[in-house]
Amino acid sequence: MDFALSDEQRQLRDEVKRFADNEVRPNAVEYDVEERFPHDIVEKAAEMGLTGTTIPIEYGGAGYGAVDSVLIAEEMFAADPGIALSVLATSFGTEAIQEYGTDEQKERFLEPVAMGEAISGAAISEPDTGSDVSSVSTRAEKDGDEWVINGTKMWITNGSVGDFFVTLCKTDPDADGRYNGFSQIVIESDRDGFSSEKITGKMGIRASDTAELVLDDVRVPEENLIGTEGAGFYQQMQFFDATRTGVAAQGVGIAKGAAERALEYAQEREQFGRPIGDFQAIQHKLAEMHTDTEAARNLTYKSAWEVDAGGAPNTTLASMAKEFASRIAVEVANEAVQIHGGAGYVNDFDVERFYRDAKITQIYEGTTEIQKLIIARELQGKGL
Repeated sequence: MDFALSDEQRQLRDEVKRFADNEVRPNAVEYDVEERFPHDIVEKAAEMGLTGTTIPIEYGGAGYGAVDSVLIAEEMFAADPGIALSVLATSFGTEAIQEYGTDEQKERFLEPVAMGEAISGAAISEPDTGSDVSSVSTRAEKDGDEWVINGTKMWITNGSVGDFFVTLCKTDPDADGRYNGFSQIVIESDRDGFSSEKITGKMGIRASDTAELVLDDVRVPEENLIGTEGAGFYQQMQFFDATRTGVAAQGVGIAKGAAERALEYAQEREQFGRPIGDFQAIQHKLAEMHTDTEAARNLTYKSAWEVDAGGAPNTTLASMAKEFASRIAVEVANEAVQIHGGAGYVNDFDVERFYRDAKITQIYEGTTEIQKLIIARELQGKGL
């Protein structure tokens, strides 16, 4: 088994780390406190190709694979989760266009995102529909050569800053089967009837934009339909192996950032005339934090490798990586605060923010409970 990164991957990781250390980390507190989307940092990231990491080269993107994307996410999230998500999620939702879109759709939607000229989003969740994607009630009805869309979407990343959203809609309410009759349709945010309201007061990832979308008789041309009508649910499911591996990488990055900061603090902070890192209780914490982070990293890298390898999807591994890495992110961030003591409870130190940011990795892209259900069902051969 070869665990070594290629020279190109090591170079990519080092370049992203330099960018994160120079552009992301110094500005993290400001954007977190103000709950402000970091447009200026996104513009700089676009120059490095970080706004279109998985978009094919022919459409202006970097064309990176899953392992490359994991390396990028880890370094960015180790600097600051909120800004990292803002940067890397500028292409959120474009996976469906890459896989099922027409050449015209790819040119129209992918190229602006890759160049940093547009921000995309995926509008799936609704006020009454979180993990149960098959209960989406937003309706899209055909009227001549247009789709007329009505519904409300909730917890939408980039909701108030995005230029277009790949939206899961019910296009055939009479379709047989629980998972049939859904379609994915691109809705531009400048369409009549489209409105968004930014959600503030979030516990973490405050730099990342989250909003509620209201679709009131929004009309889009029929060519905004992605792929086959009625196949939207299955299209969505196809990408979870990659996206959940991506969230696992976020968890690894958060754990890495928290563990590194805890180690640095333990070597500098003195009590009873010596660095607290000399005390066995702190040493045990540091050992466990770094060991758990490395374990999560290896599971995540393996899942990413499986995605790149193609073939049959390894849903079990992706869910294992997501569940484990997100849990480790929360646990390591918690211990980092504990090592900092009272100083870790205020935003003078990054660990306070990492502690708040870590929790979301156990919620979005499928909650921890959903991941455990998926793993158990896959083990028993009862998956979707």
